[in-house]
Amino acid sequence: MTATAGPADFHPTHVVPREGLPAWEEPDVSRPTTALDPFLPVRLLARRGEWGEILCANGWSAWVDGRLLVPVPEPAPAGGRPSARAEDPAALLAGAAEALERYRRAAADLASGRSGAEDFRRAVRGLRAGLVIDGESVWLYEEATGRWMYGDGASLVTYAVDEGPGAPPEPPEPPEARPSQAEPPAPAAGHEPTRVVTPLEGGGP
Repeated sequence: MTATAGPADFHPTHVVPREGLPAWEEPDVSRPTTALDPFLPVRLLARRGEWGEILCANGWSAWVDGRLLVPVPEPAPAGGRPSARAEDPAALLAGAAEALERYRRAAADLASGRSGAEDFRRAVRGLRAGLVIDGESVWLYEEATGRWMYGDGASLVTYAVDEGPGAPPEPPEPPEARPSQAEPPAPAAGHEPTRVVTPLEGGGP
């Protein structure tokens, strides 16, 4: 943590959300440090996956969940057109519509008998989408970053995230690790396994 900038030349790029943010000394959840106050202006220095290295006006730096930082709007350049919004809802809306249509087609094929259960599972494997619309408000799921975005039709801001920064995705369970219906359960400790005895013909003992 070094003082690389002072208030005079400090230009924030983001602010801390209204709930505040936990912070870490390094991009490592085992090294927590002082949490950041709500609406604190910060400058984003670097990104490392979900992690973001921020700098405060007093020169103090830390690592936070960069997905939750709220961008500071940039002024339009003098004599030019305003820059495009970094969080444009159009791309996520198109992606959600495409995912919904893919699922609809697969479900229709399954319901009509044109495909079976295995075909349906194969068609929708890996498909993830999220979309909630309530009047002018929209919530969209961005799979690439694992976050829910809130928008008003013109722009999006991060609303929530799936996991904390640096959390590895859970690997799918391999088929061989799943219990088989054909395999008998393991005997309890201290008990002999149950033996299946085939009765003799004629009903004798």
